[in-house]
Amino acid sequence: MERKVGSSTVTTKEVKTALEKARTLTAEEEKVLRMRHGVGAPSTRAPLPRAAGNNEELADELLVIEMQLMKAMRARTGQTKTASKSPPKAAAPAKEPTKNAAKEKIVRALRKKK
Repeated sequence: MERKVGSSTVTTKEVKTALEKARTLTAEEEKVLRMRHGVGAPSTRAPLPRAAGNNEELADELLVIEMQLMKAMRARTGQTKTASKSPPKAAAPAKEPTKNAAKEKIVRALRKKK
């Protein structure tokens, strides 16, 4: 895809190589240039850039937050670090005697219909 800019033509390849070298663009500016000129992401397998950059203190703080979120997610889904893909099966609850025999009879009849 080519786009006329002023008196010269800029190709998609030129924009892509310029974006790979550019370090002063913000994320929004890079996104606009990629959309305007039809340039895809550098690679689908490339790692995402780190949000902390070179700030080690911020990186440590983000790591702590990530660990807390992972722990909360595992607790919510019932997974542990060594658990397999399927969550552990819960034990069957103990049956309590029902007070109403008629209700129990209806429930049994409905279960047989399934």
